[in-house]
Amino acid sequence: MITVESLHHTFTIGKKGNEKKVEVLKGINFHIEQGEIVAVVGKSGSGKSTLLQIIAGFMRPDSGTIIVNNTEISKFNEKQSAAFRLNHFGFIFQNFQLLPAQTVFENIELPLKLKGVSRAIREKKVVELLKKVGLTEVADHYPNELSGGQQQRVSIARAMITNPPIILADEPTGSLDSQTELEILALIQKLNKEENLTFIIITHDEEVASIADCKLRMTDGLLVGGMTHVI
Repeated sequence: MITVESLHHTFTIGKKGNEKKVEVLKGINFHIEQGEIVAVVGKSGSGKSTLLQIIAGFMRPDSGTIIVNNTEISKFNEKQSAAFRLNHFGFIFQNFQLLPAQTVFENIELPLKLKGVSRAIREKKVVELLKKVGLTEVADHYPNELSGGQQQRVSIARAMITNPPIILADEPTGSLDSQTELEILALIQKLNKEENLTFIIITHDEEVASIADCKLRMTDGLLVGGMTHVI
């Protein structure tokens, strides 16, 4: 499903003439199978968010290979990456990133609009997903009328609306209280089993990581520990 080999990435910081290179990823190797939940665990600054950004195609690595569904994506240009993302990845963010002027229904259907899907098909798919994530009764509400847990459910539905095989989640419960966190984690597990979705979850929270089939633990740009998925 996803294979990452010898991935390196460096940031340049400081003013011109006094730049300093900081190696953020120092040769990352792992493999993920279809339908797995994988947690990338590490402290702030360990490189885990950079890894997610590169897998998603928002950034290009300095070197290394990323293969998703038998397609090498690590050398894609910006246009190719955007097209691949739309069809292969869904995204869940810590701060939800919902459009405040659009309803729950409109937020969820947005990716289908970007793909040019007809209105009838959009409506059918959104109604189905609203039911799956338990939001049917708030379809016409706006994000500021929802609880944090409800907003994250909208985000999850939006991530799923184009039927991507892979969901990339960056600290998906970081803005939620402990009880709501458990509810969102249970929903992720449910969708993983029912839809055979692959989840890659970036987290520093061991409770979040506990739902994963595999943990990839990052420290200072390296994967550490005896993880079976590291190659």
